[in-house]
Amino acid sequence: MPAMWKNVAMALVCMAAAVFAKPVEYDWTVGYVENVNPDGLQPRRAIGINGQFPPPIVNVNSDDTVRIRFHNRFGDGTGSTLHAHGMFFNRTNFMDGAAMLTQCPVPDGESFVYEPLNSPSSPPERQRQWGTYWMHGHYGGQYVDGFRLPNIIHNAQGEAHAYDDDYTIILADWYHREHNDLLHNEFMNPKNPGGAEPVPDAPLVYMAHTPANGTAEYLPGFNDHVQLTFEPGKTYRLRMINMAALAMFHVWIEGHDMEIIEADGVDMEALPVDSVSLSVAQRYSVLVRARNDTSHSWTLHANMDPDMFDNVPDELQLNVSTKISYGVPNAPLGVGRATLDTYDAFNDTQLRPIVPMEPLVPTVSQDLNVFFTTYKDGMNYASFNNVTYVAPLTPSLLTMKSETGSIAMNPALYGPSSGAFVAPGMAIVEFVIYNWDAGSHPFHMHGTQFQVVYKSHDVTSDDPADNPPFIEGENPNPVRRDTVVVPAGGSARLRFVADNPGAWFLHCHIDWHLSSGLAMLVLVAPDQVARTIDVPDVIPQQCRQLGYPTAGNAGGVLNSTTSFGALRPPAQPLVTGWTGTMIGTFITCIISALIGLTTIAWYGFSTGEGEDIQDIDSHTP
Repeated sequence: MPAMWKNVAMALVCMAAAVFAKPVEYDWTVGYVENVNPDGLQPRRAIGINGQFPPPIVNVNSDDTVRIRFHNRFGDGTGSTLHAHGMFFNRTNFMDGAAMLTQCPVPDGESFVYEPLNSPSSPPERQRQWGTYWMHGHYGGQYVDGFRLPNIIHNAQGEAHAYDDDYTIILADWYHREHNDLLHNEFMNPKNPGGAEPVPDAPLVYMAHTPANGTAEYLPGFNDHVQLTFEPGKTYRLRMINMAALAMFHVWIEGHDMEIIEADGVDMEALPVDSVSLSVAQRYSVLVRARNDTSHSWTLHANMDPDMFDNVPDELQLNVSTKISYGVPNAPLGVGRATLDTYDAFNDTQLRPIVPMEPLVPTVSQDLNVFFTTYKDGMNYASFNNVTYVAPLTPSLLTMKSETGSIAMNPALYGPSSGAFVAPGMAIVEFVIYNWDAGSHPFHMHGTQFQVVYKSHDVTSDDPADNPPFIEGENPNPVRRDTVVVPAGGSARLRFVADNPGAWFLHCHIDWHLSSGLAMLVLVAPDQVARTIDVPDVIPQQCRQLGYPTAGNAGGVLNSTTSFGALRPPAQPLVTGWTGTMIGTFITCIISALIGLTTIAWYGFSTGEGEDIQDIDSHTP
């Protein structure tokens, strides 16, 4: 087909999509909700939307145009943003909601408009996402306090797998104290030099009915008090979302088989599994075929992995058991597999996307080494390549808009503690993440779905089962997703196309680790941003309202890669070895010791001589 007719056909497709697309608008007021008690153990203040906790569900079709009018009404000066996790935001990077990357926090009392799906500002070829996603606050750990909700997008052109009904299972952890209290008084505190994360007070498992072309609603109850109802012979899609701050979950159903059909918004060939492991921010859909008899109810298990916690309090309930009913009152529980032998993480490299993509061949590559270290101030910080993330004062997107040309491609422009990686437009980027920590970490990158072309569970092992050799192209269709778990002592090789200009976050999605600095900036095609992204005036206006600069480098200084004004300096590592200070201290100690010993010797000698004279005198007649 000649190029002209291809363009005409594309235009007709886009026009048809515009005609049939349905606008879906939400008006959300975000603020505190008092006396929330989902675990039944202790009421507390939480963050909700329109006075509702849990916040409302987004349940739309892939051809809908979604617009959210976001109103910050905390009432105590608290800023806020909304991040639609896993959405691409092509040419609308300013709606990604990553505070101090793409916008300043929306000030208390102000509003902002987000268009997470099919924004008119995005090119049509980058629209039409579908799958299982979620939304959450992306400032000040607000999602830990309850600002999190499902974002379910049904494929308007038909799902890749057939099923009769659709439910969403939300997995989370719950704290009885607010995030800021725990962060400053427990976690990032000199009394916690080892970096032990706050252990949640309870798991939180709840569910929603999320039908296509229907109204979504939460099922009543939490944890052991919520139940699913199956009809014999039907097939159900169960979407699982881990919205926790820390906990990994392992999920299985007694007496029923499961097949994974989706991971992080990407349709997969059906893969039978006994259980599903989800780290923070990961999503899976499974197909479950109901039994043909109604004589028993069955148990769905959702267990928190205790290996994620430094200690497990005696009173902590790790395991949630919810009922799957077949509609028969008082039916006895069927007996199936009530426990797992081990909590081995699911190997997602077994998954194969339905729409295949050959392994990308990288044009640029970067190793990312993950460390946790106690610094001079006595607190434990995380880092990529020994750089602990410090947020810029100027949002990075505004830096790219104001500092154009070759300087925009200089990583130093974005701050000495941003870990900035600059990817030229259309480069194929490879990140190899090495996790040198004792715990596993879920890493999420905004604005893309990357290929996971390789994983090692122990990079130091000679056992090919734990550390297989990497063979280029061995997997012809690697899994694609937006959040990957890198095991303790292991590695993951990720690849993506830098085709989405903007400022994107790569970070550990364990919220405590993000707070301790395990994050970095990925600047895609900064030299193209000025002409491809139209930032609305409200963003610099709200930055000025909060006193943040709206142009220049990370510190608001124009045309400089070395001076960063009032930008907070990074925490200083605890230096070991024979530094100048230590040598000086050691010499001072030696001199002090010699003076002390000399004084003691002199005093002892003089005192002994006096005693001898006194003794002689005492015996004189």
